Amino acid sequence: MKGFPARPMHPLLQILVLVGLAFAGLCLGSFVALLLITQVFGYSLAAFGQISANPAGSPQGWAALMLLQGCSLAGLGAGAALMPAVVGAPWAGYFAPRRLGSAGWPVAAGALILVLIPLMSVLVAWNADVHFPAFLHGFEVWARASEDQAGALTKFLTQFGTVGRLLVGVLVIAVVPAVAEELVFRGVMQQNLVRWFGSRHAGVWAAAAIFSAIHFQFFGFVPRFVLGLVLGYLYEWSGNILVPMAAHFTNNAFQLVLLYLVQRGAFGWNTAFDPDSTDALPWPLALVSAVLAGGLLWGLRQRMGAPRAMRTVSRQGVAVGPGQPMP
Repeated sequence: MKGFPARPMHPLLQILVLVGLAFAGLCLGSFVALLLITQVFGYSLAAFGQISANPAGSPQGWAALMLLQGCSLAGLGAGAALMPAVVGAPWAGYFAPRRLGSAGWPVAAGALILVLIPLMSVLVAWNADVHFPAFLHGFEVWARASEDQAGALTKFLTQFGTVGRLLVGVLVIAVVPAVAEELVFRGVMQQNLVRWFGSRHAGVWAAAAIFSAIHFQFFGFVPRFVLGLVLGYLYEWSGNILVPMAAHFTNNAFQLVLLYLVQRGAFGWNTAFDPDSTDALPWPLALVSAVLAGGLLWGLRQRMGAPRAMRTVSRQGVAVGPGQPMP
């Protein structure tokens, strides 16, 4: 496949191109969504602005916002998916230079996410109660108000009265983000940060920090950062974007299914369980979670074999060159 540049692109330049492509894809996806909303639901742009401010006040508010979110994220991922064409590399060679060593790798990655839940609950509880220094009090007030507003919208979008709504939610909130965000943050951002820094760890940690920060949820930064680390190392070890995609999907889909069960009153959870709570699970459970997750991470690292050599992306494709092994 021929690309546009006549010579290999510097990692920083690839990241800048990614930003441009992702932004363009986001804008295009949003435009398509707004066009569909005006045609399918008959809303004017002014009316849709009112729906965004008060989605519960419109009978089609839930569907319209789901359509906007799904198309926007799909556009974001499409922008990242164009990077192989830009550098002249095969798509599979760019995002998945290594075939799955086992079909069980994505399953194990999903299981790891489930095992991590009690430990992550401790991080969620701690981060939710963080207070900024006095000189950042104004920022803290703004950040909490912004997150409360975003939380209210999320709670509205995750009200699943029917199985059909649940399936739409899984598609828009689990499938699309798992594909789009992994293409952006692991498939392009992380691999180029690794090359730029000349260090796998630095690249994984930097990508995880950007992944968490870009969500603009400061009182959930730490648990999302840890999730980014897990996804990043799964990608580095496996060399296949499907592995972190599977883990990312499991993280989102499990929460949606749990919410649906609670809303349906399954197993009496409507009175005994609150999935929106930021309280930590009991520490013995978190301790067991940490031990099991550590063992599973170690096992995955061993099963996935030696780390990949650092890659040089060229016009001719992805040439694998010598790199420093990850300790």
